[in-house]
Amino acid sequence: MDPNLHQYRVDVEWTGNHGTGTTGHRDYGREHFLRATGLPDLPGTADPTFHGDSDRWNPEQLLLGALAQCHMLSYFHVAVKYGLHVTGYTDSAAGTLRLNRDGSGEFTEALLSPRVVLADESQRGLADSLHERAHQLCFIARSVNFPVLNRPVAP
Repeated sequence: MDPNLHQYRVDVEWTGNHGTGTTGHRDYGREHFLRATGLPDLPGTADPTFHGDSDRWNPEQLLLGALAQCHMLSYFHVAVKYGLHVTGYTDSAAGTLRLNRDGSGEFTEALLSPRVVLADESQRGLADSLHERAHQLCFIARSVNFPVLNRPVAP
């Protein structure tokens, strides 16, 4: 097996059958669970705009979460490489989804707003510059076909 190839597996189980299955757009729930071996179940749904529940994760949020997580983890890797001592990190990711007349849609952009706390504030210039390198390394950002922008926010 090629050591450069990594396989991932998740299972999805739909739990939204209200007894009539998919007989009509409003006749079924969008509830489901996302599962992976050894991890807690993640309750999923559609966005409330698309008849989902606001108390469960939707695919659009999960995509933004994956982008934000990947950037953070890539940033930490780069920070260590450049001797940057990060002591705190948060991000408020946002994305834009465009719906098309044919019922399809796609993300047109995602904006990550990482807030990095440093042990030594004199390294702020380096800290801000490393977001570009982290972006270049992020597996998820490299895999999507829309712009993923990074705008660091001052702590």
